[in-house]
Amino acid sequence: MQTVVDLTRCQGYAQCVFLAPDVFELHGEEGLLYATAVPEDQVERVRQAAAACPVQAILLGEEVTSGAR
Repeated sequence: MQTVVDLTRCQGYAQCVFLAPDVFELHGEEGLLYATAVPEDQVERVRQAAAACPVQAILLGEEVTSGAR
């Protein structure tokens, strides 16, 4: 699974960091670092993190590739 975070939309609420700390990391007060390739054992946590994002800034798997042509 691939993940992309729209950093212009991200507000630094860090719900993703709490739910999937192996994939998302808050750098400083508002800078988000994340792994674009999600390890198999983290897929469910990342899905939960995407669902919990208050601004829906996290795109996953088919959502990431659906616009690519």
